[in-house]
Amino acid sequence: LKNTVRNYFNPVKEEKRSDLVIDCIQYVIDTANVRENSSKGLGLSKSRVNSYKNLLKIFTKYQSKKTPYRIKDINISFGKTFLNWLINKQNYSESYARKKVDDLKTVCRDAEIDGIETSTQLNKVKGGKPKKEHIIYLSPQELEKIEKTHIVNPALQYARKWLLFGCHIGQRGGDLLKINKNNFVKRQGLDVIELKQQKTGKNITIPILEKTEEILKDGLPHPISIQKLNTYFKEVCKLAEIEELTKGSKILMVDKNGKEIPKDKNGKYIEKGVKRTVTGTYPKHELITSHVCRRSFATNLYGTLPTALIMQI
Repeated sequence: LKNTVRNYFNPVKEEKRSDLVIDCIQYVIDTANVRENSSKGLGLSKSRVNSYKNLLKIFTKYQSKKTPYRIKDINISFGKTFLNWLINKQNYSESYARKKVDDLKTVCRDAEIDGIETSTQLNKVKGGKPKKEHIIYLSPQELEKIEKTHIVNPALQYARKWLLFGCHIGQRGGDLLKINKNNFVKRQGLDVIELKQQKTGKNITIPILEKTEEILKDGLPHPISIQKLNTYFKEVCKLAEIEELTKGSKILMVDKNGKEIPKDKNGKYIEKGVKRTVTGTYPKHELITSHVCRRSFATNLYGTLPTALIMQI
């Protein structure tokens, strides 16, 4: 009775969250460390947090001097206008633009859980992934060509070793570069590589193929950063004359009209611009990144290794 009387005359005031889109995106960023991740643990990954930070910058720019958008304003009409602005005015790739729309929908659903009103059309707002049309991988013949190419530069020699090794274990760049001698173990008489994937948190076991042993006969290559690795991979493939004209996407510095900004003789851009992913036809070595390892592994070993094993790896 005492509690009832006290609560009646002194009601607890619940703090309500702001329903402004900008505030809701910031709320997700601020509470990232206590949010459940895909591994059912606590804390969103660094890349996931960065994705929301990029969304905050983009949405702030889009909103500019307009009346601040509220969560319930995110409907089908808004989705189309926002997507059009991302692709045609800001020159973002279709896949990146769609991803930002999906991130925005996630923010809205998070707000809805806390009682903030959302549009009845929210689920119909179009984001999603576009169909992958340009899958870049290195064939066994191209890998052999790379292996036999004469390379003098030690940094490029190490990069070639990472490239060949990566194409035989199929891991993302970040996981590939963290492999050390402790990851090599023997299980039931078989030599394998065991590691925990950064992105998924899964523990996986990769059989060491005969070709993998041959590549690593002199030990693992020297450590290198993922940024340098991507640059060096392109240089290695250029030396190996992997230059077939191939349709794909690469990151370029572009002006406000989406046109590539050239560099001067010192390698500096002649004017300011923004980095964007641009689709076109380029010599294949210009399209090579660390992810080529993953795609080459899956493509080249399909039909050789059991499909279930390839998927697990």
